[in-house]
Amino acid sequence: MPLDPFSPFDPYGGGAPPERLTGHLLIATPRLVDSNFARRVVLILDHGDHGALGVVIDRPGGVSVGELLPQWQALATPPAELFTGGPVARNALIGLVRLVSRDAADERATPGLAGWRMLVDADRPVGTVDLAADPTSMAGSIVAARLFSGYAGWDSGQLEMEIDEGSWYVMRAEARDPISADPEGLWHRVLKRQGGALAVVSGFPSDPTLN
Repeated sequence: MPLDPFSPFDPYGGGAPPERLTGHLLIATPRLVDSNFARRVVLILDHGDHGALGVVIDRPGGVSVGELLPQWQALATPPAELFTGGPVARNALIGLVRLVSRDAADERATPGLAGWRMLVDADRPVGTVDLAADPTSMAGSIVAARLFSGYAGWDSGQLEMEIDEGSWYVMRAEARDPISADPEGLWHRVLKRQGGALAVVSGFPSDPTLN
């Protein structure tokens, strides 16, 4: 849905398209019916000329973190489950953490923060972490963690084509989004906070024939 019913589809909510989508959210538009992504929110972990990679952040997978990586159980935000990050490489595990402060992201202050790469800059920033590392060495720096099985991937130009075709809205992520205690309500909340026509889209029924 465009911001104005008489204007072309605008996936960026009236803003300029970012040069790189890393750290942004892809919010599925109602016209996207792929079962892997319908009414889902994806956090982009990497984007460039080579393509893009992200994880679905609102699909709990039903398997306890403690079953596979018990050392991360205490840091995992409820629901403390392994989330289904996407249809690609389901045996690959990806970790996101939210830090206690920006200072904690400084490698000199927190040398044990293995694999840290900032994705969402905030007072409590969010980024990736190496799940093979011992979390006890960085537990004092982490306030929340979420683990994902698999990811979503796009070849060069593929994601841009999907956006242009009207499959995705693109919004900058907020630090509260990737590791939410209510992940399954995220699609509705992210759209609603944009205001305007996108807030209207947030109320779009999952099955319009039942409305």
